[in-house]
Amino acid sequence: MTITEKILAAHSGKPEAVPGELINARVDLILANDITAPIAIEEFKKIGAKDVFDRERVVFVPDHFAPQKDIKAAEQCRMLKEFSREHRLSLYFEVGRMGVEHALLPEQGLVVPGDLVIGADSHTCTYGALGAFATGVGSTDVAAAMATGECWFKVPESMKFIYYGTRNKWVGGKDLILHTIGDIGVDGALYRAMEFDGEAIRNLPMYGRLTMCNMAIEAGGKSGIVVPDAVTEAYARGRAKRPYTSYGSDPDARYVEIREYDCATIPLTVSCPHLPSNTKPAAELADVAIDQVVVGSCTNGRLEDLREAAAVIRGKKVNPNVRMIVIPATQQIYRDAMKEGLLEIFIDAEAVVSTPTCGPCLGGYMGILAKGEKALATTNRNFIGRMGHPGSEVYLSNPAVAAASAVLGRIAVPEEVCEE
Repeated sequence: MTITEKILAAHSGKPEAVPGELINARVDLILANDITAPIAIEEFKKIGAKDVFDRERVVFVPDHFAPQKDIKAAEQCRMLKEFSREHRLSLYFEVGRMGVEHALLPEQGLVVPGDLVIGADSHTCTYGALGAFATGVGSTDVAAAMATGECWFKVPESMKFIYYGTRNKWVGGKDLILHTIGDIGVDGALYRAMEFDGEAIRNLPMYGRLTMCNMAIEAGGKSGIVVPDAVTEAYARGRAKRPYTSYGSDPDARYVEIREYDCATIPLTVSCPHLPSNTKPAAELADVAIDQVVVGSCTNGRLEDLREAAAVIRGKKVNPNVRMIVIPATQQIYRDAMKEGLLEIFIDAEAVVSTPTCGPCLGGYMGILAKGEKALATTNRNFIGRMGHPGSEVYLSNPAVAAASAVLGRIAVPEEVCEE
């Protein structure tokens, strides 16, 4: 079996799990946010549930429109707070303690290897970087799982992606996954588990793996996953809130498709409007002027991401025609970035630094685009109207490319602004 099939089998009490099979499985963690939790709460009440199955296993994170941007957002966030208080949920993260959910949960050790995690948010697949099966579901499935501790699944086929060779300078997990999505398309892994493997993945730090698994959904994947190794163990050790079991894929496991990539041939990559699969080398887009740069989100808002952006923009200024918004993904990341002097670097460059929030990624607030404006963002989606007006455009890149572009006022590669 593949690692995905092993995890699903273990959680459904079966000796094996076969692709296409419908199973009922116990879940280790359930997640919802200020957009999706209110729907789940209403459905939870409709089915007559009296209490959650385990108050230590339900996580509510108000992060999309929090700190509350308007009255509607405030009412939705209030629902999370009141439900959490009523059911004594231990994992409710109020503003000041919260972060962007998919950065917060791994950081806090709430997701561990071998877990089965569901979340009412499509980027729940991020946690596969830890060797967990994690996937987004609907709010009604979350409601049922909150009551029963179980959820149904169709066991996905697995698709293996093998990356070998050495990455070029500044090329990271974002470039690898954008290149992959550009290769297979936004439905190239439809309802499949995307298993990332190869020497380049084993040499990829955890933050890069989290970025790759985060965007599995952008290829239509049911999940993204990396078999646990020394990098996983180093990340989980001292962080994990509970014991865990790591799984691996058998040598004779069956994959519906296997693709291989030589990282030496993968350039700094940008997704052009209006699909993540519309990729081009960043160096070929120098004629694209931009109005806004966003560094942050559940894709690239971790401390290492901020370090990369800061390394490029240190001692320089944001182009006068551009506004640059930097959003540390959690309070801890914000604190660490402050201690390291990263926030000072951004502010000296005349960028603005925000408290943790999803904000502009989904066109919520903190960076809405006007008609005709173009943004380069380290986020995960660039659909029509994703970050504001339907007549605006969003390009996706890694943090280093974003920072270089903020300096030059157009899409640029770090070498254009860095002496190193």
